[in-house]
Amino acid sequence: MNPRIQQLAEQARASIPTGTLETEQWIKAYNEKLAELIVRECAAEADKQTIYCRGIPWGKWIKQHFGVEE
Repeated sequence: MNPRIQQLAEQARASIPTGTLETEQWIKAYNEKLAELIVRECAAEADKQTIYCRGIPWGKWIKQHFGVEE
């Protein structure tokens, strides 16, 4: 897994209270938090750039940033 995604996953995991949620509720809360963190990361990066980033189209750049295969 991409190191930055691993960091976001750990951050999401740490933000969910343990022992207070059923497994299904915990998984849902974790997934929502992880998605939020990824979206925030993407938005922050987008705010720093123009239409192209280092000559690479946005979609491709974001995939490269998160280590997602094309």
